[in-house]
Amino acid sequence: MTKIYPNAAAALEGLLFDGMTISAGGFGLCGVPERLIDAIVASGVGGLTVASNNAGIDGEGLGKLLRTRQIRKMISSYVGENKEFERQYLAGELEVEFCPQGTLAERMRAGGAGIPGFYTKTGVGTLVAEGKESKEFDGETYVLERGIRSDLAIIKGWKADESGNLVFRKTARNFNHPAATSGKVCVAEVEEIVPVGSIDPDHIHLPSIYVKRLVLGAPYDKKIEFRTTRARETA
Repeated sequence: MTKIYPNAAAALEGLLFDGMTISAGGFGLCGVPERLIDAIVASGVGGLTVASNNAGIDGEGLGKLLRTRQIRKMISSYVGENKEFERQYLAGELEVEFCPQGTLAERMRAGGAGIPGFYTKTGVGTLVAEGKESKEFDGETYVLERGIRSDLAIIKGWKADESGNLVFRKTARNFNHPAATSGKVCVAEVEEIVPVGSIDPDHIHLPSIYVKRLVLGAPYDKKIEFRTTRARETA
């Protein structure tokens, strides 16, 4: 059975439902599964809990799902650069679970590895630790964090072969790898699909066993969060 679907909407068919939890790859606007996000917006599914480092920016990335009010709760480490995110949170319209960046990555990785929880020193003595179990190890206090196991993972890769072995490009690997493993089903969009055997096994970042559905998303427009320029120097 082929894993390759003609478009993002087809790749998500039968997987979306109200109230589901989604793990999403990406960091800022780098490595964001744009086509899959657009398809989720178009589906109209709502009440979503989304675990992602951030929620894109206004009108881009997961910011599109915030704009349409399809997200009920965000599990994130960074919420800057998104005014709509801030507005909804301060207005009590959006539930937010703040999570330190490394802890969030590990919660996704742990969920994918079948680890229900782990202890970490990060957040001890802060609001992050409130309501959570703590335990002492060798005289130090650690807080218990739960692994994240989502109904669906959506990720963006650079290159994949037809069986779903996947390569990320440089920093676009970011949260895509742990998000992929944390989902019960992982759907990936990539810039290029090549025949099986075209990718050196040592270069594969995510084995095909994790990728259930695959879609070619290219071409993409490179989006930049902040463009900084300086005046041209004159002689």
